Amino acid sequence: MNAPRTMKALRYARRLINFNSVSSKSNRIISKYIEMKLTKHGFVVEKLEYRDAKDVRKVCIVAKKGGGSSGLAYFSHSDVVPAHRWFSKKYDPFQAVVANERLYGRGSCDMKGSIACMIAAAQRFSWDELKQPIYFVCTADEEIGFHGAKCVVEESKFYREMVSSGSKGIIGEPTSLDVINAHKGSVSIKAVSRGRSAHSATNEGINANLQMIPFLNVMKQIHDETESDPAWQNDLFDPPTLSWNIGINDRTNAINMTPPKSVCTVYGRTMPNIDVQPLIDRTQQAAEQNGLELEVIVNQPFFRDADSDFVAQSIELANRNKTRSVCYATDASVFSEMENLIVFGPGSIDQAHTSKEWISLEQLSLGTEMYDKMIRHWCC
Repeated sequence: MNAPRTMKALRYARRLINFNSVSSKSNRIISKYIEMKLTKHGFVVEKLEYRDAKDVRKVCIVAKKGGGSSGLAYFSHSDVVPAHRWFSKKYDPFQAVVANERLYGRGSCDMKGSIACMIAAAQRFSWDELKQPIYFVCTADEEIGFHGAKCVVEESKFYREMVSSGSKGIIGEPTSLDVINAHKGSVSIKAVSRGRSAHSATNEGINANLQMIPFLNVMKQIHDETESDPAWQNDLFDPPTLSWNIGINDRTNAINMTPPKSVCTVYGRTMPNIDVQPLIDRTQQAAEQNGLELEVIVNQPFFRDADSDFVAQSIELANRNKTRSVCYATDASVFSEMENLIVFGPGSIDQAHTSKEWISLEQLSLGTEMYDKMIRHWCC
């Protein structure tokens, strides 16, 4: 383990963890820290801002170090999932702790450790050394719908430059430094039925669930069909199914009142070479037939040919024998214009989002070393 390199990445990671950047909050302060560090180490920074659906200010950072175009583009996100339960009463989830050769804290694995590794690697290179540039992207809201990535696609001049020049792209999510060339996307469905609240002993109320029940039957039919029919499955993934997950909530406070509102949510995992539009059409038809309000959001799956030159070079640089696929989604679903793209980062997804999230110091060291190696290969 390279001790100085590990200490540098560890220092950045500890500072990043200490920012409470749960997706529901503004990420303005952590973005300011990242902007400051990148600027200090020679990056030119684009700062993109937007307001989310709840009018919370969000910031995306897109930066470039070095002249010319092409080079290497690193993609990350600054938001983290909530930590309502945490393993320690002595330390809160946004207080970084090192113990047993591990760094604990919310976001340590997903994905502030990765951000720290790339900052530590990129600062080692001067403008004079770089024949092609390093791009650094840090989005907001990756955990709740990739809204920051969509903002980057729509507004960033540096992103347009990456796409047009064929930059080599790395999504730095935790993969244990395996090269990932495929992951699932998502289809998010929200159906709402409205009724009227009243005492159930009278006939003054309208039970919102009565309109929802036929819709739920259709969702159950789709669930069973996608679990049993190979036409809806892809053996590239484990599990190979769409994982059609159905939720229901009427928030009724008493057993003897008619529910005024019923909400069904469905979250499925789209996969390459499987067209989910027929399922969406069936969903829309069922909603219309039962007078439901419906919202559908689809994020495409990610896939790159394992035999492509870029993926083959990535496998060699990472000292791996082959690629693998994963069932979670990343901003790669949105950055589809990037022809050369993989998911590759330190830390294990098994620790992400847990009540005891951690990344090993060894992975911080190896992650920094790998990013350094890739910068030298594609930028120097």
